[in-house]
Amino acid sequence: MKNSRLLPLWLFPINSPLKIISPTEEKIAKSLPPKRAYQYKQARGYTRFALSKFLNLHALEIPLNAEPGKAPKLENNLGYISFSHCRDALLVGWSSDKIGVDLERKDRLLAANKLANRFFTQEELLHLKNVEPSKINCKVLEKWVLKEAVIKWQRGKISKDMTQWNINQESTIASHNKLNYKTNICFKHYRDWFIGIAYSYLIHKNDIIIYSN
Repeated sequence: MKNSRLLPLWLFPINSPLKIISPTEEKIAKSLPPKRAYQYKQARGYTRFALSKFLNLHALEIPLNAEPGKAPKLENNLGYISFSHCRDALLVGWSSDKIGVDLERKDRLLAANKLANRFFTQEELLHLKNVEPSKINCKVLEKWVLKEAVIKWQRGKISKDMTQWNINQESTIASHNKLNYKTNICFKHYRDWFIGIAYSYLIHKNDIIIYSN
């Protein structure tokens, strides 16, 4: 396996030509509505494309198990995978241990205060009190991508776990209030996007590498 401390991310434009997927994945895609089918095929195809080069395997040899609505898995001890869509890009992340990634455009507009009051912990809300009103949307979005990433790392659910994860960006640690889970987090502002990453082991920030066109 590749360097276990390396954490690569791949960023693909949403309108990129579709890549090869397995016959099973083609069959599943045909059962989905058109927009969902396109997203399904793109995520699986580009995950296979990225990992085929990274792991030196043919795309169809990648043992990817990624059913709709379920966390993607890699078999044969080839590591862990996570991916995320926003309106104009797909993000794929790999790690030798558990990983979760989330992607949003930095200019996405939110009902920021309403969202924070519903899903953020009291400690997180306190941190927002001193933020200038003009910057609230940005700060909530930063924390949101990290919360989504840690829920994917946990294999949890937004409805159940979003209010339980406390994100401390200063210490780069996220902790679950009920389950006593802790994980490392990293926030990246890359070009037009905000990226949230949750991962199990400590790594140097230079070991998080973003590949994009």
